Amino acid sequence: MARKFLYFVAFCIALVIGGRIVYELFQDELAQIALVPSADFAPVAPLNANAYEDPALWYSRPGIGVSDPARWQPPLAKGAAPSATEAAKPAPFAVFFVHPTSYFNRASWNAPLEGEGNADAARVARIYLRGMASPFNAASEIWAPRYRQATMGAFLTDQPEGKQAIEAAYADVLEAYRYFLSSIDPDTPIVLAGHSQGALHLKRLLAEEVRGSPVAQRLVAAYVIGWPVSVQHDLPALGFPACATPDQAGCVISWSSFAEPADPSSVLRYYAASRGLDGELAGTSPILCTNPLTGQFGGSAPASANIGTLVPEDSMQKGELVPNLVPARCDKRGLLLIGQPPEMGSYVLPGNNFHVYDLPLFWANTKADVVRRTEAWASQSN
Repeated sequence: MARKFLYFVAFCIALVIGGRIVYELFQDELAQIALVPSADFAPVAPLNANAYEDPALWYSRPGIGVSDPARWQPPLAKGAAPSATEAAKPAPFAVFFVHPTSYFNRASWNAPLEGEGNADAARVARIYLRGMASPFNAASEIWAPRYRQATMGAFLTDQPEGKQAIEAAYADVLEAYRYFLSSIDPDTPIVLAGHSQGALHLKRLLAEEVRGSPVAQRLVAAYVIGWPVSVQHDLPALGFPACATPDQAGCVISWSSFAEPADPSSVLRYYAASRGLDGELAGTSPILCTNPLTGQFGGSAPASANIGTLVPEDSMQKGELVPNLVPARCDKRGLLLIGQPPEMGSYVLPGNNFHVYDLPLFWANTKADVVRRTEAWASQSN
């Protein structure tokens, strides 16, 4: 029973922005014992050249077929009217999606790609992709790599091993991204997306790899969800502006969801102590908040503007689209407030933090948003 309890705690902890926030949610001793590896960091050897040619290193990519989790289309709730996005044909754009943390084991600092410890991480990653990458399923191609993600414990410690594990995970994401680019038509517009740990890697990818490159002209939008983006200390380094209007292309979208009454004190405290891409402390600088119901920077919208929330079963493997369920309002701090807590499942975090539901809450609006921005990119490029 104790072992099952620790696994349950580990799963809940995985839902927290930046991981380190759990120091405020759980006792330090429990977090350390349950999640932080006690072993020394084992250097992660670079993947072999062209390793991502292997289809087994992708959860989603062209050719996988019906088992591709990102291609799932949730059904409408009974009695709900179909939305225009359901009938949309795949648009000519390609998506690169980086999944959030799904490895909670303390046996190693980075998730293995095979063998012991891999099966559970892969199972959870596919569940995440089913709910978080599927809003992008109007794309002609979706690519979501397996990577040697940092274990959740890497975010719970100041030990250098934690930073080394995150660095190693990013190296895999970078290689996967480069293979993704080499595999698609060089004229195809691209969408970059990620959640939580995946969004952290995506921020760095935008700043170091995409910015100033020829690919920058092909960027429809970057969906950096569930990881704070500082308007002052991150956004300038990314090289792309915040999306100000719903038909703008070549811009950045981000939000972090809280129901009300919200208690984001732990999130804001650790955000303030983090360093932005410019090397400066984030402090009290505003967090980028895109309203997913309007596609605009900041502002508010009623629940009637929400054309479909993906409400999951508690297993997170099935669900249905329910319209008009939650509103959205960006507050002055840059947090996205969604009104009274909706019934979404068991994984709401203390403080009414709806981190794991960031994308499902606005599933249909996100799908409509990416289609609209792709059309805007095409218009501007002609």
